[in-house]
Amino acid sequence: MFIVSVRTNFKGMIDITLLQDRGATLIQFDPEEVLFREGETCKYYFQVVSGQVRWVNFNEKGGEFLQTVVEKGESVGELPLFDGQEYAATAIANKPSTILRLPKDAFHQLLKDEPQIHFAFSSLLARRLRFKFFMLKKMARHNPEDIIKDLLEYLHKTTTLICTTCNQVQLTRKQIAEMTGLRVETVIRVIQQLKSKGVLRIVNRKVYFGDPALCKHKQCVKPINQKLKPAVI
Repeated sequence: MFIVSVRTNFKGMIDITLLQDRGATLIQFDPEEVLFREGETCKYYFQVVSGQVRWVNFNEKGGEFLQTVVEKGESVGELPLFDGQEYAATAIANKPSTILRLPKDAFHQLLKDEPQIHFAFSSLLARRLRFKFFMLKKMARHNPEDIIKDLLEYLHKTTTLICTTCNQVQLTRKQIAEMTGLRVETVIRVIQQLKSKGVLRIVNRKVYFGDPALCKHKQCVKPINQKLKPAVI
């Protein structure tokens, strides 16, 4: 999920000044406001400056299947920038978000002028494709506990959606259900099972993959009380 280039910061965000010099504009999105919809023609490159965006597909009943959650410093909806087809999913702001939007033609010119960014996007797309293969393989086993445990292990290994400081899982139980195709009730039950086996810790309803630790990260809303003994939960 992270773009690496000599013109990017440690999280992989393409330099904001560079994008603005190329004609990018900052746009504010309210919670539940749509950036683009599945099936629409791609006209822009989108990068999250602040806030959070979810990338989803909808079933015939209007239910969401969560493809991924996009955080600050990440891009969303890159596929049609490379294959020229329509958006494969819908992007929706989860919270108040500031998004950089660069016209498609300007983005293509940027890739020509900065080939290291082009290579970084190739790596990004390969990692996202690898994750899809991973999820399809796990879901084919039809074992909810294995699916959730392996998903969290993968996210932890790739430092994605799990805080690297305090180990808090940055996905809600509902989002895990939407990502795996499981029922929310099943996810809640499995999380309790993994907790009883010592795989997960739960403090103040927050789920931690590993021992909780103090964290001042903005996403980790409530820091863990130092007096808690997380090993005995």
